[in-house]
Amino acid sequence: MRGDLQWGSIPGLVRYAARRYADREAVCDGRTRITYRELGERVERAAAAAVAAGVRPGDRVAVWAPNTPEWITAALGAVTAGGVLVPVNTRFKGAEAADILARTRARLLFVTGTFLGTSYVASLRRAAGRGSANAPLSGLPDLAEVVVLSRDAPEDFRSWKDFLAGGRAVDAEAVRRRADAVDGDAPSDITFTSGTTGSPKGAVITHAQTLRVYEVWSDLAGLTEGDRYLVVNPFFHTFGYKAGIIASLMRGATIVPQPVFNVDTVLANVAAERISVLPGPPTLHQSILDHPGRDKHDLSALRLVVTGAAVVPLELVERLRSELRIGTVLTAYGLTEASGTVTMCRRGDPAQAVARTSGRAIPDTEVRIVDGRGRSLPAGEPGEVLVRGYHVMRGYFEDPEATAAAIDAQGWLRTGDVGVLDGEGNLRITDRIKDMFIVGGFNAYPAEIEQILCRHPGIREAAVVGVPDRRLGEVGKAYVVRNPDAVLTGDDVMAWSRREMANYKVPREVEFIAELPRNASGKVVKGRLRQGVSRARTAHMATEDDRGVPPPAATTVLRHPPRESP
Repeated sequence: MRGDLQWGSIPGLVRYAARRYADREAVCDGRTRITYRELGERVERAAAAAVAAGVRPGDRVAVWAPNTPEWITAALGAVTAGGVLVPVNTRFKGAEAADILARTRARLLFVTGTFLGTSYVASLRRAAGRGSANAPLSGLPDLAEVVVLSRDAPEDFRSWKDFLAGGRAVDAEAVRRRADAVDGDAPSDITFTSGTTGSPKGAVITHAQTLRVYEVWSDLAGLTEGDRYLVVNPFFHTFGYKAGIIASLMRGATIVPQPVFNVDTVLANVAAERISVLPGPPTLHQSILDHPGRDKHDLSALRLVVTGAAVVPLELVERLRSELRIGTVLTAYGLTEASGTVTMCRRGDPAQAVARTSGRAIPDTEVRIVDGRGRSLPAGEPGEVLVRGYHVMRGYFEDPEATAAAIDAQGWLRTGDVGVLDGEGNLRITDRIKDMFIVGGFNAYPAEIEQILCRHPGIREAAVVGVPDRRLGEVGKAYVVRNPDAVLTGDDVMAWSRREMANYKVPREVEFIAELPRNASGKVVKGRLRQGVSRARTAHMATEDDRGVPPPAATTVLRHPPRESP
């Protein structure tokens, strides 16, 4: 039976898991050990508190916090109350988070206290202003309540404990009726992504889509009851939430959340918790293999690795199989607009297929490669990847124009990725039409970064491209044109960027040039930037500078990535 029919909705899945896997560990976080029965009870208490806080079916409920047991309970509680989950990237600064909250008109926000040395509450207040009892943040009038996921909360916000206490007035039957009323075709979450315009767009995915995709994912990956699953992928990401939390609920796997990627912590968790399942970007697995203290940890329980999001070296797949003796290593391809999964390798695929492709389309999914006119291309020919299937988003939240541009009348989703299909139907992603690059598993969108950089008073123009990085796979390099008379160094640009944007977006290299290379239509030729703008070309462009003054010399500034990773 299909997952969307078996469970009906995510609240139905939570109830099923609490009953089916009752005494098995659901979540382990240090000394915190929660069984599936206890998780079900916690989710119902959180749902009762959400109802008491005024959450109505369809209201958006945001979570801005790292991977913790409280994230799981808060998110599932909100969805059980009929809310629509809006995960917020923990790398966002206050203004970026406030923009998402404003656009979704979120009614309730769960936020962490301090994470990676940053007070999220203070950051949000700086961005949205101090409000009143009815609207705790003046710049977010629809946000009725902010709950801090800790024991204490500042004035006008509520602590997690106080929030849960507020649900005591709502009886269990009322919560059950609310959960039973959630329809499989109702939106379950709005996860934000960005396109070439740089403006984040929220992909609306339903309960049924989520359940059906991740039942298939669990089948193909071979996730089983009793697996112990270290979830390093952020919960705010489709893969961390759905391939992590939702898939584990389906199969009775134990979730071990890790808030920040740190290879020492990963190794310690794998050994101490007898981790058997470890999905993540190639950089995670490469870091484990290359760690000088790897042999001091017992990694023998590891049996399943799922990776993707970047080119996967054949050597990495072979080393995972030979050195760590991992029985199943799979690669996959997906995007938020298609519920996170489009293609997957299958167990038993040869190492070369796993390394060089992202596998074949999952069941009931179509993948086409088309040219610039939308004509299908034969195997071996590169073109844009189109996807059609039950899991393609309902659309971008309240953005019909962007939705129409992304999904055609026949239901084909334009991914913006360039790929090639081989004779067996395996997909290989070769480029990104949207210029996106991936920093340690996080999607970075140049247009968005460029827009932020151009807010700097000393920057006239900026263009960002992804460049290879041994640790993170790719990082951003910014080509910057300074304003006349501006005194600006690469260190200045990077320090300013760290204050204004999420860390993974911050350029790791800055090169100042006289002007950006453009074609006859005035568009920046990023292919030239990727090849590198030579100093000779910069000098030549100086003679064509109609301002009559020589531009600043081209200077490249390199900096090692900050300890916050990525």
